[in-house]
Amino acid sequence: MSSHRRHARSPAVTPLDQVHALEDDDLLGEILLRLPPEPSSLPRASAVCKRWRSLISDPGFFRRFRLRHRRNPPILGFFDRYAGLSFLPTLEAPNRVPPGRFSLEHDDDFERSMSLGCRHGLFLIFLSKPRQVLVWDPITGDKHNIAIPAAFDTKKTMGLVNGAVLRPAAEGQHFQVVLAAADKKQQAFACVYSSKTGLWGNPISTPLPFEANGSHIPTMVHTEDAVLAGDSLYWMLNGNLLGILEFDLVKQSLAVIRLPVDICRRGSSFRMMRAEGGGLGFLFVQAADHTAQLWQRKTDCDGVSSWKLGRTIELGKVLSLKPEEKGLLSILGFAEENNVVFLWTMIGVCMINLETLEFKNLYKTMVFSHYDPFESVYPAGLSCMWLACSNCLELVLMVDTMGLSFCSMLKMIVRFDFLFDLLVEQDLVAEMQGGLLPCWV
Repeated sequence: MSSHRRHARSPAVTPLDQVHALEDDDLLGEILLRLPPEPSSLPRASAVCKRWRSLISDPGFFRRFRLRHRRNPPILGFFDRYAGLSFLPTLEAPNRVPPGRFSLEHDDDFERSMSLGCRHGLFLIFLSKPRQVLVWDPITGDKHNIAIPAAFDTKKTMGLVNGAVLRPAAEGQHFQVVLAAADKKQQAFACVYSSKTGLWGNPISTPLPFEANGSHIPTMVHTEDAVLAGDSLYWMLNGNLLGILEFDLVKQSLAVIRLPVDICRRGSSFRMMRAEGGGLGFLFVQAADHTAQLWQRKTDCDGVSSWKLGRTIELGKVLSLKPEEKGLLSILGFAEENNVVFLWTMIGVCMINLETLEFKNLYKTMVFSHYDPFESVYPAGLSCMWLACSNCLELVLMVDTMGLSFCSMLKMIVRFDFLFDLLVEQDLVAEMQGGLLPCWV
C-alpha cells in the first residue's frame, strides 16, 4: 500500500512582494549584477532612479560586475599592432566604443615596443629599449612599468621575448605577468611576476628538442599571442623546432608539445586557441580549399595526450564567397573568451564565431596586420560624478556619446531646462565635455 505525503505549497509571490524585494539593496545589487555585460547595460540601469545610480556608481559594484562576467566579456574591438596600437571598435550603437576612447600615450621609446596581447581587460607591451614590460588597463588608464629580470638578457634571448598577462579571479585587482623565451643553447625558460608581491619568481627552464632535419636557426618563442587554456599558457615555437611551449601555472613547469599538422604548407594560416571544454586547441586554415580544421588536445585514460581532429569548417560556404572571391586567407587575431577568429579574405576582414559560425564583415582592406582583440566589461558612458548645484540637486552624468551628442545626452538626463542652463553658465558642460573631470570605472 503506497502512502502519499502531502507537500506544503509555497505561498504565491504577489507583485507587491516583488516590489518589496527590490527595496532590499543587497537583493537589488544581485539582480543588477546579472545584467548583460554590454557597454550600455549599466548606464541605462543607472538612469532609472537615484537609488539604482547609487548602487551602480559604487566602484565595488563594478569590480563584482566585471568578475561575474569574466568568462563572457564582449569583444569591444581590437588594437592594430601595425598601426600604432590604434583601437578599432567592433560593436554597433549603443554599445559601440568611440575609436579614440582607448588611446595609449607614449614617448619615443615606444617605437621599439611590441604588443604581447590582451587578457582579462589588461594589455601587455614589451619595451625593448628600457627593457621593461608595460601592463596597461585601457578602461581605467592605469599603467604599470615592470623591469624585466636579468634572465631575459638581450644577448641570451636573441632579443626575442614573449609573454602574457592574466588577472587571477581570486586576487581581485592584482595581476600576473609571465615571460617566456629561448636561448642559443636550446633552453626555454619562463618567469612569473606578481603585482601582489611586486617581485619576479625564480626562472623555470626546460631543454628544447633538436630537430636534425630542421632549420639551422635556433628555436625561438614566436611573437604570436599566448593562449590561456585550463591552467596553462601556450606559445608557438619556431626556428629549428616547430612546436608549442606550455607553461603550467599551477605546477610552475614547462613542456614542449608537437604540432598536429604541417604548418609549412603554402597558403596556410594557423593559430592556437582554446578548444571546446577548455583544453588546448589548434586552428588550421587552408586557402587552397577554404577550410578551417579545428584540432583538440585530448588525454586518454592512461594519461597520454594526443591531437584529435574535430570539426572541419567550410569557410567558403559560411562566408558565401563567390568563386572569384576565393583566394588568400589569413588569421589576423583570436578572441579566446568568445572563440572568435578575425580573418582576412579577398572581400575584407571578418569575425567568425567558431562555435555558432555566426560572422560579421568589418571592413575592406588589402593590408595584412595583426590584431589584439580586446575583450572586457566596459560601462560606456558611466563616468559618474555627483555635482553639488546651488539648489542641492544631485545629477549623474553619462558622458560618452552612445550615438548622441554630449549636450543631447545631458539634456535627456537633466530633467529641468533651468538646471542645464545653470551648468552652461558655470562652464561645467564644457569642462565635462573636454574630459577635465575624473572618470569613474
